[in-house]
Amino acid sequence: MLPMIMIAPVLQLIIYGYAISTTISNIPTAVYDASHTPASRELIGEIRSSGYFTIHYYPSALRQIDTLMDDGDATVSLVIPPDFGKNLSRRVPAPVQLIVDGSDPNSATTALGYLQAIFRRYSQDILTERFSRLPQVGVDPRIRVWYNPTLESRNYMVPGIIALIMLQITMNLTTFSIVRERERGTIEQLIVTPIRRYELIIGKVLPYAAVGYIDVFLVLLVGTQVFKVPILGSVALLLLLSGIFLMTALGIGLFVSSISKNQPQATMAIFFIMFPNFLLSGFFYPIANMPQFIQWITYLIPLRYYLVIVRGIFLKGTGIALMWNQVLPMAALGFIILSLSGLSFHKRL
Repeated sequence: MLPMIMIAPVLQLIIYGYAISTTISNIPTAVYDASHTPASRELIGEIRSSGYFTIHYYPSALRQIDTLMDDGDATVSLVIPPDFGKNLSRRVPAPVQLIVDGSDPNSATTALGYLQAIFRRYSQDILTERFSRLPQVGVDPRIRVWYNPTLESRNYMVPGIIALIMLQITMNLTTFSIVRERERGTIEQLIVTPIRRYELIIGKVLPYAAVGYIDVFLVLLVGTQVFKVPILGSVALLLLLSGIFLMTALGIGLFVSSISKNQPQATMAIFFIMFPNFLLSGFFYPIANMPQFIQWITYLIPLRYYLVIVRGIFLKGTGIALMWNQVLPMAALGFIILSLSGLSFHKRL
C-alpha cells in the first residue's frame, strides 16, 4: 500500500499531464492542389509549418477526398482550385474549399480556428508584400497575453490535475480505512477502547493527512520539473491552502467510510462523488457555460474553489488577499463535512 500511495500520484500526473490537453496537433490532412502554382505551394507550406496539421495525402482527384474523409484517414481536406494563383495575381478574392470532419465538434472547431488563423496570416503577408511601400492606415493591434503568454494548455491543465489527484488519493485512502476494519472485525476492538469518538476520528485522519502532504510535494515536484509549469505565487500559501482542501477530502472519505458497510458499497459511493467533481468543478468545462441551476450546484463542490486557488497561485501569483472568496467557502464546506463525518460515526455496533 505504501509504495502505491507514493507512486500512484506521480504516475497519474505524468499520464494525465501528457494525455489531457486542449491543444490539438498533428491533425491528419489531405490537400488537393489543382493550381500547382508558387502561391498554392506557399499556402500548403504555411499549413505544414504551423505544426498543427500533418499532410498525409495529396489526392490526384476530387473523388478521392470523399474516400479519405469517409474512412477517417483525413480529418481536414483542402481543395485549391485551378485559378487560385491567377486570382491572387489579379488582386481579386481567391476562394478555396475547406472540408472538416465534424464528428468531433471540439476538434473540428479547433482545427477551423487554426486554419482561419493561417489564412489570415497568409493574406496579411500578401498585402504586406504588395503594399509595403504605401502608408498603412488602420487598426494596429498590440496584443499581450497575460498569465500564460505561450498559451500552453499544459500550464492550465497540470495544476488542475494536481488538485484532482489529491482529491482522489486522499479520499480513497480514508474511505476504506473504517470499512476495511468493519469487514475484518477489528472495529469492535476500537469500540471497546476508552478513547473518545473525536479522538478516533483524529487518529484516522492525521496519518492520511501526512500522506496527503507527501503526495502534494511529489506532484508539485513532478509538475514543475517534468512539465516545467511555473509557480508564480507563494509555495507556502499553496501548501497552507492545500491543507484545508486535504481536510475536506479526508472528511468526505471518512463520511463515506462511516456510512458504508462494505468496500463495494464504499467504492460506488466514491464513484458517485468523483464523477460530479470532475464534471462540475470547472476542471475541464467552464462553469460559466453551464445552465444556471447547475452553476448553483457547483457551489457545493470543494474542488471548484481549490481549482481557482491552485491555478491562481501557479499562473497568476495570486495572494491570499484576492482569494478570500474562494478560501472561506472551501473552509466552510470542509468544516461542515468533517462535522458530518464525526456525527455519522458511532462507537457502537
